[in-house]
Amino acid sequence: MEVNDLKKLTAAYVTKLFNDNEQPGLVYHNLEHTKAVVERTEEIAAHYYLGEPDQLAVYIAAWFHDTGYLVTDPPHHEEKSVELMKEFMSTQDADATLIQRIAECIMATKIPHHHEQLAEQIICDADTYHFGTKEFKDSNKKVWEEFGLRGSRCTEEEWNAKTLEMMQEHKFYTKYCQDLLDERKQKNMKKLKKKTEVEVENEVDETMPVSLSSMEKDKTGLMSKGIQTMLRLTSENHLKLSDMADRKANILISVNAIIISVILGVLFRKLEEVPYYTIPTILFLAVAVTTIVLSIMATRPMVSGGTFTEQDILDKKTNLLFFGNFHRATFEQYNVAMKDMMRDTDYLYDSLLRDIHTLGTVLGRKYRLLRLAYNIFMIGIVLTVIAFGIAVFFFHGNSTTGTITPGNGSPF
Repeated sequence: MEVNDLKKLTAAYVTKLFNDNEQPGLVYHNLEHTKAVVERTEEIAAHYYLGEPDQLAVYIAAWFHDTGYLVTDPPHHEEKSVELMKEFMSTQDADATLIQRIAECIMATKIPHHHEQLAEQIICDADTYHFGTKEFKDSNKKVWEEFGLRGSRCTEEEWNAKTLEMMQEHKFYTKYCQDLLDERKQKNMKKLKKKTEVEVENEVDETMPVSLSSMEKDKTGLMSKGIQTMLRLTSENHLKLSDMADRKANILISVNAIIISVILGVLFRKLEEVPYYTIPTILFLAVAVTTIVLSIMATRPMVSGGTFTEQDILDKKTNLLFFGNFHRATFEQYNVAMKDMMRDTDYLYDSLLRDIHTLGTVLGRKYRLLRLAYNIFMIGIVLTVIAFGIAVFFFHGNSTTGTITPGNGSPF
């Protein structure tokens, strides 16, 4: 059978299915919505290269994806939609592989979404296309009314809160929808959040104690601002401590570099004349070199691989706020990954916390090495002074008795 003929038969069959099983309770998931999803599917698919089998599969899936609402409850409508699709396709002598692809596309619309293939991503975005349009307010109200007619006792306020939570977890998978709809989606979420906050404040009983009312307000806004402030200050404090550690290490490196220069440039040339200073000089040099090495180790940068995979983003295993995790990735990869993270509040906060933890881990290593460097420098200076004192004592003692007489009468 020709592809165009199968498409026409599919459209006619699903249209008749809705007309013959008309349900007044389907305020949103009706034939009008199905046609809109089909149009959006074709719109999105036009911007990508899909093989003919996938084009046909996603088209038929768009027509059938909500037919299950006609014969079963919402939680299982995708499975019933697949059954209805298979009944129809069996009369068309369709290939089993095509039927399987259509079923996968239909099941991809089930929440939580499964989006392994491009065709599945397209139909998922087409089904939630209204999240990023001006018609979102009306469509959201229709869905709430529909669920109310099916027996749901959810108030409009509760529904708005659930919708906001779902939109925060939702994301558009195709770049076309991300570029076209994300900005409007954020505006819709902002409006919904404001409406939810106003409704929560209006529900607070005026006779309720002031402290409890304040706590409710905290839950809607102030508390989140306090968390953001806490994270920002913590991160800033870690950076300041890291800067202090670098300055301390720089001081040690500079001082000991001067000491080594003096030892190599002046003192070493006098050791033949004053052999008693050999041991104190070597000790002093060892202390200076060890201190510099530890200071360099404390400030030496550590850079990771600089790449990440799509699975790392899906599993939320990489911190995109640290350059070491993305410096080798392309801008396109980083752009898509960052947008995914910004749409996922939990992932964003996890990354901020991971960033602070990483800074703390690096600081711990820096300060341990710096403490060791300072201890070695302090103890080494004391031991070196004592060693020079002993050498001077024995030198003067021997020179007094005439045992050793330096060439110029001075250790230098």
